[in-house]
Amino acid sequence: MFTGLVVGVGVVAAIDRSDAGARIVVETPLVSELHAGDSVAVNGVCLSAAALEDGSFAADAMNETLSRTSLGDLSPGASVNLELPLRAGDRLGGHVVQGHVDGVGTVAEVASDGFARRIRIEAPPGVLRYVIEKGSIALDGVSLTVTDVDSRSFTVSLIPETLQRTNLGRADTGDRVNLEVDVLAKYVEKLIEARS
Repeated sequence: MFTGLVVGVGVVAAIDRSDAGARIVVETPLVSELHAGDSVAVNGVCLSAAALEDGSFAADAMNETLSRTSLGDLSPGASVNLELPLRAGDRLGGHVVQGHVDGVGTVAEVASDGFARRIRIEAPPGVLRYVIEKGSIALDGVSLTVTDVDSRSFTVSLIPETLQRTNLGRADTGDRVNLEVDVLAKYVEKLIEARS
């Protein structure tokens, strides 16, 4: 389980693609905190550190993951948001994030708003049904508050801290981003459907 509070931005050093999937190598100082088999969120996708080297870790992404997320779009040199799992007793500063991406959205608009930046994301209907104004959403693994939502998109506003600490500061129109909705909304829907 994660909180959507990114602890560092890594750099993709290599991607080895095959018919079986892809091995993604990420350079990051966080490797000193990882052990083989540990979970790590990469742009909001929960992966397992399969191999560790000095300054980098490798993680395997199966075809299912590559088809449902934007990880298949990565290339060497790309920056990725990284988060280590929540430890018992840690503060839950963002919201409950599982690292299970619900869909991929596209950056439709980026606009300055004082010291902040607004980003509008076009999202699939299956994701938008769970998005509400002032609700939480994870965008490339970053816990954010929705400021506006319509039938095709939603908007988030990023403070300078988020712009500096995550790769969202470089987000541009046309970029694909991983989306994870608040899991509580999905559970509520399931319970309501079961009672009907």
